[in-house]
Amino acid sequence: MKLIGSLLIILTSTAIGRMYAKRYRDRPRQLRQLRSALQVLETEITYSLRPIGEVAAKLVHQIPKPVNQFFKLLTDELEKGLTLQEAWKEAVGEFWPNTALKKNEQDILLQFGVTLGQSDRENQEKQIHLALTHLEREESEAREAQATYEKLWNTMGFLAGLLIVLLLI
Repeated sequence: MKLIGSLLIILTSTAIGRMYAKRYRDRPRQLRQLRSALQVLETEITYSLRPIGEVAAKLVHQIPKPVNQFFKLLTDELEKGLTLQEAWKEAVGEFWPNTALKKNEQDILLQFGVTLGQSDRENQEKQIHLALTHLEREESEAREAQATYEKLWNTMGFLAGLLIVLLLI
């Protein structure tokens, strides 16, 4: 009975450690997806001159989860009749809890959303480049954090379970 309990404690703490490690592993990938989506948005705005609602609906099928969900939410909000800025803000607010992304990235997207659709094509392109630059910097930091903390959390989860078992014996 002690052996089964000990194994359950170790497995549970290891799973918790892996859950925290997964956030560090997912963040750089999600930032890459977000950057890809903004690059597609830039291309569509600059060259195809398509409305953002149309581009967002297209991105739902082009970008993998969970980032495609942001564009699904944006499309839904635009269909409700909200302005682009309101829809963007609502979509970011709804989308954010389902990601591994941090407050900095949320602020970058919110700031970008404020400028979206407010100026001419050249200015829009500059705003997209600015957001892409900021997201690239965040992705670099996320990769560094992943290299530092992903293994740490995996190991800490296992070792914490082992410590608890040793203390209980």
